[in-house]
Amino acid sequence: MSEEILREQLYAAYKNRGMMYYHIFQELRKEVGDEKAAEIMKRGIYNRGLEIGRKYAKFGPADLEGLKNAFLASSADQGKMFQPEVRRCDAEGLDIQMRNCPLKEAYQDAGLSDQEIARMCDIAAVVDYGTFEGAGFQFSAETWQPGREGCCLLQVKPGK
Repeated sequence: MSEEILREQLYAAYKNRGMMYYHIFQELRKEVGDEKAAEIMKRGIYNRGLEIGRKYAKFGPADLEGLKNAFLASSADQGKMFQPEVRRCDAEGLDIQMRNCPLKEAYQDAGLSDQEIARMCDIAAVVDYGTFEGAGFQFSAETWQPGREGCCLLQVKPGK
């Protein structure tokens, strides 16, 4: 199998993940309403992030340079998929702007409204909260909003 076919399959798998989130969210919201559905989705996705965060725990609570290097080294397709741009990395914080996101692209391809895309990005980004908090850091994200270029801005600070 060629590298190009593997790359196409990798990107398709990420887009599939995004659409699975969307369809699960749609079914949950029919049963329990929008807010409760989002809460349930976020709990499950956060827990997956905690599992991912274990591989970065050796850098917590304050080795932001080590975290940055390890995180970028594990970025899908050698960083091409999310196109991370390090905006800052010092003792006080690590800021990474994602310039691309296959989940957001899947939502756009499916014809979701900007508001629906923003909602799904907010839900999906919880995996990053679990990842970085699970590794011992403080974390916040500015998720994509209508009119904004790129995707999430990840902001990591040393843990307590």
